[in-house]
This record gives sequence, structure tokens and C-alpha cells, in this order.
Amino acid sequence: MGPTRKPNVCSRLSRRALGCFSRDAGVVQRTNLGILRALVCQESTKFKNVWTTHSRSPIAYERGRIYFDNYRRCVSSVALEPRKLYEMPKCSKSEKIEDALLWECPVGDKLPNSADCKSSLIALTAHNWLLRISATTGKILEKIYLGPYCKFRYLSWDTPQEVIAVKSAQNRGSVVARQAGVQQPILLYLAVFQVLPFSLVGILEINKKIFGNVSDATLSHGILIVMYNSGLVRLYSFQTIAEQFMQQKLDLGCACRWGGTTGTVGESPFGIPCNIKITDTPPLLFEVSSLENAFQIGGHPWHYIITPNKKKQKGVFHICALKDNSLAKNGIQEMDCCSLESDWIYFHPDASGRIIHVGPNQVKVLKLTEIENNSSKHQISEDFVILANRENNKNENVLTVTASGRVVKKSFNLLDDDPEQETFKIVDYEDELDLLSVVAVTQIDTEGKAHLDFHCNEYGTLLKSIPLVESWDVTYSHEVYFDRDLVLHIEQKPNRVFSCYVYQMIAQGRIHLDISGQEARRTQSNMMYC
Repeated sequence: MGPTRKPNVCSRLSRRALGCFSRDAGVVQRTNLGILRALVCQESTKFKNVWTTHSRSPIAYERGRIYFDNYRRCVSSVALEPRKLYEMPKCSKSEKIEDALLWECPVGDKLPNSADCKSSLIALTAHNWLLRISATTGKILEKIYLGPYCKFRYLSWDTPQEVIAVKSAQNRGSVVARQAGVQQPILLYLAVFQVLPFSLVGILEINKKIFGNVSDATLSHGILIVMYNSGLVRLYSFQTIAEQFMQQKLDLGCACRWGGTTGTVGESPFGIPCNIKITDTPPLLFEVSSLENAFQIGGHPWHYIITPNKKKQKGVFHICALKDNSLAKNGIQEMDCCSLESDWIYFHPDASGRIIHVGPNQVKVLKLTEIENNSSKHQISEDFVILANRENNKNENVLTVTASGRVVKKSFNLLDDDPEQETFKIVDYEDELDLLSVVAVTQIDTEGKAHLDFHCNEYGTLLKSIPLVESWDVTYSHEVYFDRDLVLHIEQKPNRVFSCYVYQMIAQGRIHLDISGQEARRTQSNMMYC
């Protein structure tokens, strides 16, 4: 029997209308996304620049929402033209939002308050308040005061959508103290919370006496990662540390006596005391040395990627087994390229265990497989390669005429990221449509032109190419998001000028499509999905 041919969009829509699905709750959603992917990639589909705006403050994007003015103004991109969702009142500099994360209701958990099922923005202010803000109205739903003893500045997910980590700025002491040689015993703090309902796990101090001269520290999936200027990276279990060194269990909103002072946990001016103070070296889980602390864990089974801790090894990546530090077969990956910007590598976010290695003129997707007749060892091999559209000849000839009239021909090698050659700048993954998105840029005359390509995540086949109408200056900072039927480009220009370009999908024909409960009714021959 030959391969089964996938039904076209009309067939899928007809089957959906008749309810021809199994009882699996995810089948309808997967069918809808399969229809949308087919529409996105078909030849007649275009992406149109529907909105452009500029700002003096950073612009952020998250799940169909564009944030301006330090997250105080929110614009929905899920419309024919982006529209304002809310704008919070103006505030003082001390109250501005420093960092934020978007929280969405978990699929499998039932929350005690039905109002909490709607998305929220978890925001950290400059004066150490942790806020939960309605993602649709901008109303503040919950407030937690962290405390006055340090400056909290960064938010990150420890466990995505479940546990957050709030990190303080590093305590380097005053200039006078540093000149006098006064050592700062506490380098930074990490506050850990379970989200919705908010509950405190604990606040941990990273002190110099236990950890030494730490350059940075963070939490990820229950692992405390401590980094040093020397390139050393150490991993500890946060749960073990909390169980062993927690001085007192604290509950938000409850009265507490700490250091001779009584107050309510999470309320001003008391805040939240630091209740996890390490007095002895905790058990070490793992230690490795890597250039610039570059360290990643992923794959099936667990492997890690590092760069040997020598400057001349920059651009060389070692892929090793986590269980015994053994190097995988073909585990040294080095891209044969000569460029000003270095290549980069990371584990594929689709949880396939694959690895993406990006250079200026090629994107390699690598797979990790068992060695035949030796299941304990693994090897790295190419799954597929995406190549830039450029001339094969790297040599360029230049003719010069000497004073005597003699013609001299000189040849030189072009850099792999030469601006006049198509160069890859951004590679991302759209998980719902299972597409790799690749931004390629070419310098044409005095300005750069970019296009966004969609590739099949399984085979690397080019399915669609979208030109970006705005010019692309390679000296600026750029972010490009591909989210279902939306493409968004954020650009940072000199003097803190930020620009945002929004593209939406335009397809030919009349179709009534419902994706995730959002109906798209079309009454004209040209339709735009929202």
C-alpha cells in the first residue's frame, strides 16, 4: 500500500462540521491547527503589513499581545488591525514595571476561583512589588511586597506556568566599600513562588562564604545553577537546599515574627524575610567548565552541550552524556565558516531530542541516536540541512590598473556572513503549526532586505517564504515572532527608538474558520484571519 494522502482543507472542514472525530479532546484542536498550517503554507496566501508603530520604550510581545510603556499599555494583535486592550494609569519611576511573565490557565488543573482561569500578567515593579494583572483589562488582581533589603529585578520561569523565580540585582557594594576592600557576604537573592494560587516556596540567599566569587545564579526546573567568571558551572538541587536550610516556613498573608519585628508576610513594610540561609556547602549534583558559562541540557537520554573553556575554542561545541560525561560519537560540532558573528547551537524546543546548529549560511538539524550494537553509547548525525540561497563561489576578483597601465587581478575570500550574501539571522520554532521559521537577510545596495521562510520541521522542506517590506539594518537589534497567522517584527534603533511591524495572513476565497474558539467570518474575496 502507498502512503496515505492527507485530506485537503475543504475535506477537513466538512469532516469537522459532521463531527467525524474520535473522543480524544485534542483531536479537534489538532485538526484546526492542521487546517491553519495548510492555509499558511499554500501558494496563494500572502502576509500583509497591517500596522506599524514606534515607541521610546521597549516593546514586548507575548501570545497575541503587544506591550508598550513598560507593560502598562497592551495592544491585541488578534484583530484585523491591532487594537488597544487596556492602558494602566501613569505612575512614578519607582513604580514602573521592570519585568513580566504571561501566565495562562493550566489545562489539567481546576482552580478554586473560576475568575483565576483567565490569563494574567505577573509583573515585577521597581519598588519590589510583585503584581498579578488581568491580561485583558489591566486590573491589578493581587499584590505581594517582596521586601526592602535588596533590589529585585528579574523574573523567570523555574517550571513553566507553575513556578516563578524572582532574582535580585547583584550586590556589588558601594564604590567606596569596594575601594576599601570590604567584601559583600550576600551576592544576590532568589525568591521562589508557586503561581495561582500564589504561595511562597522560599527566598534563598547566595552568599560568598558558601559559593565563592559567583558571577550569576538562576533556577531552572528545580535546579539551582551557579556560574563563575572562570567558566565553571555548578548544579544543585533547590528542593534539597530548601528542605535542609529553610529556617522557618512562611505563608503569604499570615502574621510573622522575624528578627524581633512582627508583620504580615507579603505586605508593606514587612515584606518577605529571607528564610533559606545556607550554612554549609550543599550536595553538588554536577559540575562542568565551559567558555562564557555556555551550558545546556537536553536530548533523549540526557546530554549536555558545552564549549571547551579556551578562547581559541569559540565556535566548537562538545555534546556529552550527562550520566558519565562521555563524548558522543561525532559529538564535536564545528561549523566550517569564516564570519564576524559566531554560530550558535541549542536543543530543539519541540522535545524531539534533536539539536539545531545555526551558522551564517546553513542551519543543521542534528539527531541523537543509539550506536548499533551498543545501546549505552550515542552518536550525532545530520537529520537535515537548510542552506542559504547564495553563490557557491566564495572568491571575488578585483581588477586594478597600475600607473604603467598594467591590469592586475586580485582575488580574496568573502566572509560567510558577508552582507551582500543571504545570511541567516534568526531561527525559531512554531510549536502549534510544527514549522521552523528562518529569517534570512541580504544587503541590496544601501539597505538590507529580509524574508521569513517556513520549513517543515520533520524534513526541512521549504514550504513558504514571506518578504518583509521594511528595510533590515544588520547593526540594529531585531526580534521576529511567528505566531499562527501572525508575523511580528520588533526593531531597536539607536537612541532607544523601537519599531514594531505587524503582518497578518491574507488568503483568497471564502472560508468560515474557528481556531480556539475565535471565529473568523469573511464577507469579501480577500480575507484576513484573526
